Amino acid sequence: MKLTDRQEKLLSFVKEQHGDQVRKYTGEPYWHHVVAVAEIVSKYAPEGIEIALCHDLFEDTSCDWIKVTEFLLTAGYDIREAYDIHQGVTHLTDFFTPTAYPKMNRAERKSHEAIRLGRIPDLCQSVKYADLINNTESIVKYDPGFAKKYLQEKIQILDKMRNGNINLLIDCCFTLKMAILQLQVSQFDKDVLKNALIELHPLL
Repeated sequence: MKLTDRQEKLLSFVKEQHGDQVRKYTGEPYWHHVVAVAEIVSKYAPEGIEIALCHDLFEDTSCDWIKVTEFLLTAGYDIREAYDIHQGVTHLTDFFTPTAYPKMNRAERKSHEAIRLGRIPDLCQSVKYADLINNTESIVKYDPGFAKKYLQEKIQILDKMRNGNINLLIDCCFTLKMAILQLQVSQFDKDVLKNALIELHPLL
């Protein structure tokens, strides 16, 4: 992936915002993840690179839409582009959080989040596919114990989120299917595994 001058400026801004944050399992700088997501997106939906680079800013840093918009305008993006980017990041920021909905348990929050993600713009769904691909590979490799719950939740999301780039959707479904196969079948309830394969089958 070759970034334009203004995308390089944006990446530098994103690195600065994420600061010393590191990836949970590898300890590598967190910005490696957003670059990996942008790389995946660039193959089929290059218009989503900026959203991919910024997709965790509102969730994991103190950066807000005002700050990112002001930066984008100084980096060469026009007001419409800046608006679309910060709106895209907003769509990809978890809404049903424990803080916002303390009376909901995790399963309830994830169910509502899946429904919400199914209604976000197509391009944002494409970026989310890329995010799932990168996160799934990491979690299955380094935390197979948590992977069972994680994969169940992501399959639930994909059941609702089907409007993004078809190639990225297929890649995402394939990644989840391979993740299931990598884990020992005994780790899964038989019904969960059966339902997962039924959900993924139409696109594989």
